[in-house]
Amino acid sequence: MHPRDQTIFALSSGPAPSAIAVVRVSGSQAGLALTTLAGRQPAPRQASRRLLRDGAGQAIDDAVVLWFPGPASATGEDVAEFHVHGGRAVLAALVSAISLIPNMRAAEPGEFTRRAFENGKLDLTEAEGLDDLIHADTDRQRRQALRQLQGLLGDRARDWRERIIEASALIEAGIDFSDEGDVPAELRAPAVKAIKALHDEITEVLAAQGHSERLRDGLVVAIAGEPNVGKSTLINQLARREVAIVSPYAGTTRDVIEVQLDLDGYPVTVIDTAGIRETDDPVEQEGVRRARARAEDADLVLWLVEGGRVVDPGAMQSLVKSGPGRDQSSGSVWIVRNKIDLGEARGVGPRGEFGISASRGDGVPDLIDALVKFAAEFFRTTEGALVTRARQRDLLRRASDSLRRSLELVEDGEELAAEELRAAAYALGRLLGRVDVEDVLGAIFQKFCIGK
Repeated sequence: MHPRDQTIFALSSGPAPSAIAVVRVSGSQAGLALTTLAGRQPAPRQASRRLLRDGAGQAIDDAVVLWFPGPASATGEDVAEFHVHGGRAVLAALVSAISLIPNMRAAEPGEFTRRAFENGKLDLTEAEGLDDLIHADTDRQRRQALRQLQGLLGDRARDWRERIIEASALIEAGIDFSDEGDVPAELRAPAVKAIKALHDEITEVLAAQGHSERLRDGLVVAIAGEPNVGKSTLINQLARREVAIVSPYAGTTRDVIEVQLDLDGYPVTVIDTAGIRETDDPVEQEGVRRARARAEDADLVLWLVEGGRVVDPGAMQSLVKSGPGRDQSSGSVWIVRNKIDLGEARGVGPRGEFGISASRGDGVPDLIDALVKFAAEFFRTTEGALVTRARQRDLLRRASDSLRRSLELVEDGEELAAEELRAAAYALGRLLGRVDVEDVLGAIFQKFCIGK
């Protein structure tokens, strides 16, 4: 039997031990699993209490079972759920009993969702939204993922594709009736109007900044500076726990340390880098190289200096010149003066300059408030954003380019314009996962957890 025709099962709740565990079964043998273990099938979509028994008649657990006959189920197939006590021994006994049923096997990561996609229960943009929802760490990530799961992009893409097909039908009708005098011109005018409107809509979506895609991964903030200026102490303050070794000796941090923060719902990755300086120590040299590389790729650099010391412009040069528009005035490099408890600096200074005591926490709340405002400005276009992945943006760009070329070609040759419209519809079909997407399915669904 082909693996896709086999019935699959998996633990769909958290790892044992837990108060309650949910084991899900999907496929043609799901009903048999219920009958074998629970004695009989319950009424569809109604929770029923059953004493589960294995094939030898031994009791497994006093459980709650549910029955979802296909196609009215999450996967489009027959689905059974066993809600049992979440002990390891209970789960082991239940899984062993299920696995003895013919044509039954353990599910692979994302296989339940993939079957839902293949059975038309959701499109590929909604599946990607579900993946993002599972991995959401902050409230804003959750809201963005939920909008995708509810079809924010998929619904628009389906509408665009239908309108492209309608315009294409007008163009191709003009080709078929090319010997009817003015008929092609009458058909061409509404088609051109529809194509231009579609092109404008998709172009408008693409013109929005790509920060919605970045919301999935988060804003990256690098703490950089010379050795022993308090970088590790500051990251411990931001994380509110000890994630970096704090030492009075220069060069303690040899590698890049990362911590994930939730700042008012915005995901932020803060990086503690090795002190940037000239050194003969090969290990520290590698740490400095990695520090420079991560700081250059960061969205914001906090350049830490001691108190009232003069900032060395040469030390920041490689970071400032690495990104377009990256300089202190543009706000992507902030100077943070540490050790204000020594009396050399106080509070918030000029724009993009802060005074703190990383050891005592003085001034850190003001710095955090500024980081929240920076994140809010950085992600300002994400509310209601349609595009959340590079794959989606690439396919929308292909569709937009094909629509533009069809407008350019329609006066010279309707056949060429019709071909470009087919290419645009094909790109949107790939976006939804309805045509020729086998090459990307594995990459998407293998990131799901087992049981989802």
